[in-house]
Amino acid sequence: MDNYEKFRQIIDSHIAGAPKSKHFDEILEMLFSKEEIAVAIHMNFKSKSAESIATGSSIPLNEVEKRLDSMADKAIILSRKKDGKKLYSLLPTVPGIFEFSLAKKKEPPMQQKLAGLWDRYNEDEMIESLCGKPTPQMRVIPIEKAISNRNRILPYEEVSKIINNSKYLAVFDCACRTSAGNCEAPINVCLLFGTAAKFLVDNGDATELSHKDAMNVLDRTEKAGLVHTSNNAADKTNIICNCCSCCCHTLRGITELHNPNAVATSSYEAMVNHDDCDACGICSNERCPVNAIDIEETAFVKSDNCIGCGLCVTGCPSEAIQLIKRKEPPETPKTIQDMAFKIASEKGKLDKLMKLMT
Repeated sequence: MDNYEKFRQIIDSHIAGAPKSKHFDEILEMLFSKEEIAVAIHMNFKSKSAESIATGSSIPLNEVEKRLDSMADKAIILSRKKDGKKLYSLLPTVPGIFEFSLAKKKEPPMQQKLAGLWDRYNEDEMIESLCGKPTPQMRVIPIEKAISNRNRILPYEEVSKIINNSKYLAVFDCACRTSAGNCEAPINVCLLFGTAAKFLVDNGDATELSHKDAMNVLDRTEKAGLVHTSNNAADKTNIICNCCSCCCHTLRGITELHNPNAVATSSYEAMVNHDDCDACGICSNERCPVNAIDIEETAFVKSDNCIGCGLCVTGCPSEAIQLIKRKEPPETPKTIQDMAFKIASEKGKLDKLMKLMT
């Protein structure tokens, strides 16, 4: 087994997975040199020093440090400083290597080739790998102004609170639209938080944002008809993707694979006031990303298909639609760790993941 396959098997232990594919083999060979992959196979998802990583290999420390810094500069591993010391860890495929490798701008021919490989890999293997069995890795965040009773909104679904409570925010290009390119929706709209955000900003691959600027990004994406999704945990938000059903591999799990476990819905669903609806079709034809609305004499919401994003509400010219609380809202894992352990257990990879987190 060569080092590239060893590395793929390591990151396949993460909940996102890394299914075997000729496309992914080519991606790894483009991103990692043979010297770099020889170091990467001695890493895991826990941050470690160069000394600790070198201990598990036969490579001299100074060479390990050189290769680690090279991989971090290419944004294919994560690095951070703690108490003045550099630490390094692996990135999962999604969110991780996929997004970060495309955020790092390359020469046009290489960028185009890499984007194309990621698109084919996502379409053929990764979309299915990301779907929950049954717990999804990502969840929909509703548009706040679409919710009729704001007093009932949960803290982890209140996007303004998520933004205002964040200490460090950044925006970078949407990897889904960069790779798939199926629409002309705005690209520089994906929000990142905390350590990973600072890493990309320091690398020159993302732009630091104020809280006000981050809210402006969300307003811009809502007007463009993009869905807010985030990691499926109540305690901490690492990322808010703002994407479309024609490019996003998470949403395409619903529209193309028809898998209800591709993404967790919000705690809300759309409801039409039929007396006010004039059947203009905007909600169905222009705003709903998952074909959850039919138009007859008025609009009708197929509640089993509604993801609770709120785009139909904010796009309705007659204000005939609102988001209401679901009778049985999805259960959101309390913490990111709870989510990871739950999904890993459901996918039969808990033991492997635990080993790679220590």
